[in-house]
Amino acid sequence: MNATLRFSAMAALLLSFASLAAQDEGLRNYDNTYLDNIRSVKFHSEELLLSYPIIELGGAARLMLSFDDIDGDVKDYIYTFVHCDINWEPSNLQEMEYLEGFTGERIQQFNFSFKTLWPYTHYELSLPNNDLRWLQSGNYLLKIYDDTDDRKLAITRRFVIVEQLTSIAPQVLRASQVSKFRTHQEIDFVVDHPRLKIQNPLQEIRATVLQNGRWDNAIVDIPPKFIRPNRLIFDFQDQIVFPGGKEFRFVDLRSLRLVSFNILSVERTDDGISVQLKKDAPRVRQAYTTFEDIDGNFILETTDQGDNDLAGEYCDVLFVLDVEQPFPDQELYLFGGFTEWQLKPEYKMVYNNALNGYVGKALLKQGYYDYSYAALPVVPNSQRAGAAQADMAFIEGNSYETENEYTILLYYRPFGSRFDRVVGALTFTSNM
Repeated sequence: MNATLRFSAMAALLLSFASLAAQDEGLRNYDNTYLDNIRSVKFHSEELLLSYPIIELGGAARLMLSFDDIDGDVKDYIYTFVHCDINWEPSNLQEMEYLEGFTGERIQQFNFSFKTLWPYTHYELSLPNNDLRWLQSGNYLLKIYDDTDDRKLAITRRFVIVEQLTSIAPQVLRASQVSKFRTHQEIDFVVDHPRLKIQNPLQEIRATVLQNGRWDNAIVDIPPKFIRPNRLIFDFQDQIVFPGGKEFRFVDLRSLRLVSFNILSVERTDDGISVQLKKDAPRVRQAYTTFEDIDGNFILETTDQGDNDLAGEYCDVLFVLDVEQPFPDQELYLFGGFTEWQLKPEYKMVYNNALNGYVGKALLKQGYYDYSYAALPVVPNSQRAGAAQADMAFIEGNSYETENEYTILLYYRPFGSRFDRVVGALTFTSNM
């Protein structure tokens, strides 16, 4: 190859790398939506609408991604994957080592909304499909791009592929530390692994525990405490401990005709639909009250037009938290699965003197939503290290009696391996 050809090839390669970097500008290796026109993103095991996206390697189960584009037109959305290590950084595997088939394919399944005031396009993607299957277990990051004009990152979602080579027996206890006895929940568990020969468990095994499918407060990198023949015991004092919280508040938007008890008004105009909720009160000093919730998740459906998912309207929903005076040292946010468990600027609440409370607004599709109010201390950005941690206890309070859903993931990286396998996963509730 002469110098001119070598230069041309190198220039093309550099342009390719630059293009990839531009496409992933602002990439976050967790669940996030990057474009304002993307709404109502759901990712779960098929037929299990409230499940965390975990499926077994080589099994029959599939994952389902769905989302709406409220621009109402048709765009070229394509999908790719990244295999990640236990810390959700890209692993050392090449794509051909963890995927069989093709990525960068266009999402083919889409439909237009039906007789809605706000037109939108609904997209669905089922995984694995005829184009690909996974070859390795582990953490994966799904990336969706809008490839209509310049390729733009639209959605990222975490999911887990597991080899069920172990069995996990959990136990939910009241926290061992006296100060947390009435407010927190402690998780102990035992792992049996007769089918998996582990040479050095303290070096090769790590566990992660999630509460309600959240990664923002997950407890990670947990080694076994005790080792027995074919058994690992995770029994710590005050380590795998979560605040109990309270049962989530809810808003039922499935019908805008027969409204639920906590909806104050529904107003229809040519510009759309506005829903105002009745005032909420802080619960931090209230005694625990038990009722069924969906652990901060949400379901998209409507009963107004015969359960037609494409007939679900979008509404501007106004939330009001009844507080006599604003908190001088706290910012308040709407928080839950519909905010992607993040303290997002669009869900920040402001104090309204006329209503004597904090007010927040969210554009929500018809469905059933759990939510809570989260606080964030007011500090200079220079003093805020890492991701901002939501404090649900400030408004909601904590109780050890609260029903929460927990997920245990067991990672295995034997000596000399280039990636972290997931060899066990279990989801259970604290009231099991």
